[in-house]
Amino acid sequence: ASPGARVAITYALAQLGKPYLWGGTGPAAFDCSGLTQEAWLRAGVSIGRTTGDQVHAGTSTTPQLLRPGDLILIPGAHGSIAAPGHVGMYLGFGLLIHAPKTGDVVRVTAYGSFVHSGVASLRAIG
Repeated sequence: ASPGARVAITYALAQLGKPYLWGGTGPAAFDCSGLTQEAWLRAGVSIGRTTGDQVHAGTSTTPQLLRPGDLILIPGAHGSIAAPGHVGMYLGFGLLIHAPKTGDVVRVTAYGSFVHSGVASLRAIG
C-alpha cells in the first residue's frame, strides 16, 4: 500500500465497531461514504462526501489492479450499477472495510460477499 493508503486504512480500522449513522462523518458514527472520506482526509487526500461524488474520485481501476485504500462502489440497498449507493475501502487480502447500514457497525467484510450484487466502480485513490 502507498503511504497515504496506509494512513487511510489505519484510520478506518480504528473505527471498527462504531455505529452506522446516515450522514455520519465521525468521530462517533459514520455512514459508508463518511468513513471513506474521513479516512482519506486523514491521509491528506480530499474526496467527495457522498457515493455519488466518490464514484468520480481518483481514477478507474480493475479488480486485477485493486490496491489497499481503493474504493469499491456497489449498488447497495438504494442504488444501482449506474448510480451506486454504497462504498467500502479495500484493505488487501480479499477484505474491505465499510459502514453497512442503520443498526450495524463499521466492519471488515470479504470482497466477494460485498460485491455479490455487482460492482458499479472501482476507484484508485491517492
